[in-house]
Amino acid sequence: MTWIKICGTTNLEDALVAVDAGADAVGFVFYEKSPRKISPEAARKIVEKLPEGVEKIGVFVNGDLVEPLDVVFHAGLTGLQTYPSAGGGGQASSLKAVRVSSLPRRPRFLISVPMNLPGGNEGQIQGSAADLEKSGKTLAEFASLSQGLLDTFVLDSGDLRQPGGTGKTFDWKRAVPVVEGMRQGGVKLVVAGGLTPENVGEAISILKPWGVDVASGVEARPGKKDPEKVQAFVRAVREMDRKTS
Repeated sequence: MTWIKICGTTNLEDALVAVDAGADAVGFVFYEKSPRKISPEAARKIVEKLPEGVEKIGVFVNGDLVEPLDVVFHAGLTGLQTYPSAGGGGQASSLKAVRVSSLPRRPRFLISVPMNLPGGNEGQIQGSAADLEKSGKTLAEFASLSQGLLDTFVLDSGDLRQPGGTGKTFDWKRAVPVVEGMRQGGVKLVVAGGLTPENVGEAISILKPWGVDVASGVEARPGKKDPEKVQAFVRAVREMDRKTS
């Protein structure tokens, strides 16, 4: 089944709504500029009350993973999702330096890839199909530097100025070659950016991702979830799972 993450969790009520709806993971944003920002201590208090089987993912915008790893362990999280900083490159070196045996448990690492890069119209992905597929393979090669810790990428609609949380989609059809290149390299794909209960089925049918990630598309307002939208989102994903099984 498609992995589902409900992101931007700021309170226990919303976390439990996601769990009850059938989400596989909840996300906590530790980015200062996000309207969904939460403190490590507040996240820890929520995590303590969630079922063990639900993944708890911390979301960061940082090229260095040392501080985020400290937050992950303090808050009792099970995974870490990071967006690239303007300088870039820090994630690979940090992951390479981490020894799996030194971690209290094996966390899930996700690297977010902004799809709205300079040089094109908003939401559009630039480059030929061959170049885009090569980009996907390059991401897979990047993952190989992580000693097996990293096997999951999140394709999001942000850019280096606004990493995520845009509430806008990117061009899914143009992204297919990127996804194919990643798939050939053996990495998992998570789709994010502008997903809603109404359009997530289309995203799944086009990109066939391993997982989907939603925040604003199931909110009543920034930082507060709409239970009906959360439930509708999970239902829409599971309906696609049934159709494609």
